[in-house]
Amino acid sequence: MKILITGGAGFIGSNVADAYIQAGHEVVVVDNLCSGKLENLNPKAKFYLTDVRSAEIKKIFEIEKPDLVNHHAAQMSVPASVEDPGYDADVNVKGFINVLEAARRNNTKKVIFISSGGAVYGNATEYPTTEAYQPEPASPYAITKFVSEKYLAFYKDIYGLDYTVLRYANIYGPRQIPHGEAGVVAIFMDRLISGKGCTVYRFPEEPKGMTRDYVFVGDVARANLIAIDKGSGQAFNIGTEIATHTLDLYTAIHDAVKNRVDLPEGLEKPTIGDARPGDLKRSCLNYGKAKKELGWEPKASLREGLGLTLQWRLGSQLLKA
Repeated sequence: MKILITGGAGFIGSNVADAYIQAGHEVVVVDNLCSGKLENLNPKAKFYLTDVRSAEIKKIFEIEKPDLVNHHAAQMSVPASVEDPGYDADVNVKGFINVLEAARRNNTKKVIFISSGGAVYGNATEYPTTEAYQPEPASPYAITKFVSEKYLAFYKDIYGLDYTVLRYANIYGPRQIPHGEAGVVAIFMDRLISGKGCTVYRFPEEPKGMTRDYVFVGDVARANLIAIDKGSGQAFNIGTEIATHTLDLYTAIHDAVKNRVDLPEGLEKPTIGDARPGDLKRSCLNYGKAKKELGWEPKASLREGLGLTLQWRLGSQLLKA
């Protein structure tokens, strides 16, 4: 099968591309390298340096005729979406519509769309949150993700373009960049390895910081493989059902780094900062539907995943040196 991955040079998209290629699929990557990197590209993938908002998308689809589109390209930062909601909507909604139009005009059979379970549900009262909970997006980023899900339903109803939505929790692992809240693992690791202090953001009533559901990228790539053939017209949470306070995450990363790197004194405790606009107090996803209907469940524990991520990060820094 020929699969076109938007954002396929990015952190998650490139891991998914590797999994598809390893499974024997032909992969085409479209990425503007805004946050993606050439070094992330699998040498067996065909690459187009293009923005999803570009008119070039139409030409690429006409040339490649992909059977399936995996849409990872996005403006991914909640704080950035609050600062510039217009740009956020331009990339995440108009860019996605551009891809959908090209897909349906060139007989693409299915779209796997990457949504955000860590954002679309808002400050949910159901915890861990299931897909049955009515989304209450609390940031422009979350709004664009939920709106995009609605566009998928429209394109399936009107044009017969099938889809599966994967609502990610907070993903971490090799190739993650220290950018935005979603990159907190990379931020903490990079700063600690460099001997710098870190900041944990929190609400006054949450002394240990906000809680998030952290999923290892290898488990996420496996979900994208399964979604090729399963989950027609449905949304699935991809999470662990384990809520981790940001302060506990920091401590786990600090301890892991300390075992591999000589750290200066005084980094045991981070600086505490006030929650930012758009921040959620807590987020944790129930993955029962994915387990039942896709046969998917997370395998890597946070400790295992952090170890693999740190191993890659230290190796990557040595290569650069």
